[in-house]
Amino acid sequence: MPRSACRPRSVRPRDRRRAGRARGAAPHERPPSSLSRSHAGASRNCPACPPRYRASRSADPRAYGCYGRAMRLAVVGHIEWIRFARVRHVPSPGGIEHATETWQGAGGGGAVAAVQLAKLGGTCLFLSALGDDPVAGDVRADLLSDHVELHAAERRGPTRTAFTMIDDTGERTIITIGERLEPHGEDGLPWDQLGGADGVFFTAGDVRALRAARRARVVVATSRVLGVLADGGLQLDAIVGSADDPGERYEAGLVSPEPRLVVRTEGPSGGSWEAADGARGRYAAATPPGPIADMYGAGDSFQAGLTFGLASGLDIDAALALAARCGAFAVTGRGPTGGQLTASGLRA
Repeated sequence: MPRSACRPRSVRPRDRRRAGRARGAAPHERPPSSLSRSHAGASRNCPACPPRYRASRSADPRAYGCYGRAMRLAVVGHIEWIRFARVRHVPSPGGIEHATETWQGAGGGGAVAAVQLAKLGGTCLFLSALGDDPVAGDVRADLLSDHVELHAAERRGPTRTAFTMIDDTGERTIITIGERLEPHGEDGLPWDQLGGADGVFFTAGDVRALRAARRARVVVATSRVLGVLADGGLQLDAIVGSADDPGERYEAGLVSPEPRLVVRTEGPSGGSWEAADGARGRYAAATPPGPIADMYGAGDSFQAGLTFGLASGLDIDAALALAARCGAFAVTGRGPTGGQLTASGLRA
């Protein structure tokens, strides 16, 4: 790759003055960085990539390519270690069903989103919590292989696990085991790095963790943690909820100030969006690029795609179209991350 492929663009004097004024702004009010790098391939030594967000030495920098300027992405949330079993159908009460395939890997909303963001942006910072058991080591190794830079506070007790059955239609049935472990703002995690992030997706944590996440330029949160979002009293860039699931429904007034964007998903019917300025619209579901294999993680991949799109500066329609593609790709692979959209797929 030519030496110039990863060099930042030259900055005109007028742009330097603008950049100087921006330094005094709050982190989430600063304009996007003007750094750019080649689509031809990413280098772990690329000067456009802040050192703490470069891929680990064990990662192949060409695995996912790169997309536009160097993106600094992060997730604050939870992890579960999932044991999967593929069955013809979920057994009825008292019944027995034979598994035709089994596997295991890191899951949970935070982990799935972190891997999706890493596949789109090259790497992803992930702040979470794990138990003090051997499962925690399995989680770390699994996420490292997917270019996720995990920093997890250690809790006494087991890491949360889950058992998931995938039937012939790809639908998943999940049984969680143990307490969900969440990062807290008082944990000794690199919270300061969130201040330099372009986009953060928040799936779990306390109010102090949410406030640390809000230092990023763009923050998207799931409606599953409405209690924390309401207590935080911070304006978020987007909250993603469900139009159908009562446990994930967002109604106006539940969080103050209102988020800049509310997205309500409707599965294969797409969904709707509403902006704080009163604008509203709908988005269409994307067509999966292959047969549906496993629906686990589709929603988390969708939300990660929305985070990436908004952090990239896309408008609402374009960001939701990207999110829909992420959700559609996710259902075509084994497990929550096997079919996820990559940076090379963005240009296809």
